[in-house]
Amino acid sequence: MERRDLIRAFGAATALALVPRDAVAAWARVASGIRPAAGLTEAQLALINAIADGIIPRTDTPGASDVGVTSFVDVIVSENYDDAERDRFVAGLEAIDADARANAATAFAALAADARAAAIGRIEALTDRRTEPARTYWRLKSLIVHGYFTSEPVMKDVLKVQVNPGAFDGAAPMPAKATPSGAEHSHA
Repeated sequence: MERRDLIRAFGAATALALVPRDAVAAWARVASGIRPAAGLTEAQLALINAIADGIIPRTDTPGASDVGVTSFVDVIVSENYDDAERDRFVAGLEAIDADARANAATAFAALAADARAAAIGRIEALTDRRTEPARTYWRLKSLIVHGYFTSEPVMKDVLKVQVNPGAFDGAAPMPAKATPSGAEHSHA
């Protein structure tokens, strides 16, 4: 099974179960078009975008950056993480970029697609996920996959989930209900 097929299967099986109010609120915040006041820097967002496209690239379906996953991660990290958690995450992003610079002599976001894949593969091969850069990479990957499968375009167009299953009609007619004697009564 290809990685993309595995991710799609995971998303289809769990997307609705994994839509906590934080994801809904984060996507609503992204839709507002207003960036978080204490948001990530442009360089950090470029790094996240490059990693996101390495994890879920555009194929016959939209890629992670196509659905705005980078903005989703920015909102989650900037508005839902406490200061210490955010500082650790940012330091981890710097460790991911430092790994790319040490191995390819350039920033991760500036790498060609094959070099990005190699850098991601190197990090994924690390056996200790508790140390940097693996710790932040796996956390980021989780946010990317979660954001991707909870985004409206993916839920509607890829997973074929009916996001808003019809309108509420408080005056919809009720079917007649049979009484124990067999006579039917209508309730208005």
